[in-house]
Amino acid sequence: MHSIASRQAHPSVQDEIGPRRPGAIYQNVDGRFEVLALITDPADAAQLLRRTAARWAVIVRDTLRPDGQPFAIGSVWTASDYLIRPAKDAFAAAA
Repeated sequence: MHSIASRQAHPSVQDEIGPRRPGAIYQNVDGRFEVLALITDPADAAQLLRRTAARWAVIVRDTLRPDGQPFAIGSVWTASDYLIRPAKDAFAAAA
């Protein structure tokens, strides 16, 4: 049986990513970011983040900087992050 403590020690990839999906905008103390892409292939994520081990990466652009260039991050979603605009659904319901 898995305890709550063991689940918290190993959060899921979805828990780490949080609501960051392409099209979402979120903010934290570092800036306001638009999510451009979500990379869930560990090999691609490791290459983007220049780490030997990575489970995922998010490519973002800081919308507060007029010259903001896309860059990859691998930081987990925390209580200091908050969603400004959720990602648009990939498949919208037909009207």
